[in-house]
Amino acid sequence: MQTSELEDTQKKSARSRPERMQALATLPVFFKLAGKRAVVAGGNEPALWKAELLAATGAHVEVYAETFVDGFEALASAPPNGSVRLNSRRWTPADLADAAIAIGASEDDEDAAAFAAAARAAGAPVNVVDRPAFCDFQFGAIVNRSPLVLSISTDGAAPVLAQAIRSLVEALLPDGLKRWVEVAKVWRTKGGQLGDTPAAKRKFWNRFVDLAMREAQREPREADFDELARSPGKAPSSVAIVNVGDDADTLTLRALRVFRMADMIFFDPAVPPAVLDFARREAQRVSVDPGASGATVERIVDAARNGERVVRLIAVSSASGEASADALSRALHDAGLETPEITFAPSPAKDAT
Repeated sequence: MQTSELEDTQKKSARSRPERMQALATLPVFFKLAGKRAVVAGGNEPALWKAELLAATGAHVEVYAETFVDGFEALASAPPNGSVRLNSRRWTPADLADAAIAIGASEDDEDAAAFAAAARAAGAPVNVVDRPAFCDFQFGAIVNRSPLVLSISTDGAAPVLAQAIRSLVEALLPDGLKRWVEVAKVWRTKGGQLGDTPAAKRKFWNRFVDLAMREAQREPREADFDELARSPGKAPSSVAIVNVGDDADTLTLRALRVFRMADMIFFDPAVPPAVLDFARREAQRVSVDPGASGATVERIVDAARNGERVVRLIAVSSASGEASADALSRALHDAGLETPEITFAPSPAKDAT
């Protein structure tokens, strides 16, 4: 095959694949800083907050400034984690040697540029507070249920919006959920007790999530592990039909819950790609051929028989949507399986009429 023909084939193949991820303004990553050296240049309020944040991760924080605002001495004497040492002088390039991360809090553009250049020369990722042009990364609005940590970013466009979203997320995540994340670390080391295959282990963790979300306010117990491990290797199958509107904002919280637990997702071609972004990375995505609805129903029934959690996404703009839902419900009933949960998420256009 000629090179041009191969490139054309690859492009056609890429276009035919379901879109798994839309473009990202930034890559969300999490630094492990425990025991590592972090440098903060500045003695103002923004520097104080960043020093406290870095110390909370277990980093050894070195702060360089000629003067320090109130709060630094208290932080240095009683950090939340790690350590904080105050150096009463201006930073120098040599101070950045072996730094795992560098934070500058300067109000002077020339100093900010020099600090960023020195940090990069030392191989340290750098952030200069409120100076995006000098930043390798940004801080998001943090939801702290450590070891469960979430960060919300608007790519610097609207930090206040990120903070508002953080408040909403904090209300949805009970503080006690952190205890279940901590115990998950321990239970994950039990290897074979979780299941003999990757699929069986995934079923264990699906049951774990169900229990943790229901009982988040109490302490997890060893008896919980025993009960989860004794549960059948196959979780009960489920099929949910979700009617999807013109954008992802029309999804209900209940629809999101069943969607996030799905092993397989069958979707109409008209379903917005942003909706598919809510799916687990491991979930199998199947684009439905409108001309082969019978084959789709058979595949869903077979998956349900095998204990899979299936979601059928039907675009409300689809003329055959209601017929597809009815056909699937009848097939599941005839197979002796539970009829599907149906979640409606009408499009904004339909709401307006």
